[in-house]
Amino acid sequence: MSVQIASISTSLPAFLNSKNYSRVIVLVDELTQKHCLHKIENILPENYIKVVIKSGETHKNLTTCVKIWEVMTKANLDRHALMINLGGGVIGDMGGFCASTYKRGIDFIQIPTTLLAQVDASVGGKLGIDFQGFKNHLGVFQLPKTVLIDPSFLETLTDREKRSGFAEIIKHCLIRDATKWTEISQLDWQENDFATLVAHSVAIKEAIVTEDPKEAGIRKILNLGHTLGHAVETFLLNQGKRKILHGEAVAVGIITEAFLSYDRGLISLSELEDIEAYLFATYGKVTIKESEIPEIIRLTMQDKKNLGNEVRFSLLTGIGDCGYDIPVGKSEMKKALQYYIG
Repeated sequence: MSVQIASISTSLPAFLNSKNYSRVIVLVDELTQKHCLHKIENILPENYIKVVIKSGETHKNLTTCVKIWEVMTKANLDRHALMINLGGGVIGDMGGFCASTYKRGIDFIQIPTTLLAQVDASVGGKLGIDFQGFKNHLGVFQLPKTVLIDPSFLETLTDREKRSGFAEIIKHCLIRDATKWTEISQLDWQENDFATLVAHSVAIKEAIVTEDPKEAGIRKILNLGHTLGHAVETFLLNQGKRKILHGEAVAVGIITEAFLSYDRGLISLSELEDIEAYLFATYGKVTIKESEIPEIIRLTMQDKKNLGNEVRFSLLTGIGDCGYDIPVGKSEMKKALQYYIG
């Protein structure tokens, strides 16, 4: 798999001209259809097929997949077709999943348009959909033929969406680059050079994924903030206006899991305080009630890193270092969530 950071007007024609696909199908949601599709439409074959789905995590499910597969089937796409996923993490996850399972798999490429997708979701070949309320419960590992990142797509984002993606940049710094963490944490999040940070995060994730493609070991450190973060995100997903974005949930997860790291003596109090001060200043505090803690903890039992009934975490072992496969009990999780609530 290659990742290219360049203008889409040069990278996409170069890729398509090097191949001989029978048809091209493009997956977008209503937002990327409006704001992003025009950037590639004149590059695509005249007979390309467009599939428009509804945006958002709540639509990342089998029902939407069926609609995508139906379009592919009615168009008589063969195994020499290409799917282009133009959008954020939901589009990339679901489009890649649909492409990888249609007729046992067709080629697909990722063109991530959100900061979250550019620095994390599009790289690494993790594909999947939510099922019965559990995030990414059904899925496969399958690498795209290429990932084409054009930082100009970030201009289409709201501040909230861009800030959400920034949480994954913070995570990458905390697990692999203490110097870069110090650098970004001394700036307001908006003052950072995102084109540089995208390249930095992609390099970190590519190196880790190359070492451990199927998440048997070291790749699990990329899940820092995601065990409790995913549980909080899942719990709030159907809570109306309380629903939060993925990066906002990861911010909750990083604070709570940094506390677990401190509580086990893996990081110092000053390191914990630096992390939480910056994340609270950047993301504010998500409202979680004491009475909701047991249900959030219950949701961690479906985490994909678990072994049997053991919930296993990736925890910081210092700024710039991270351990994995660390069992954490329910009482510790409760303590961490109570710490976050304050």
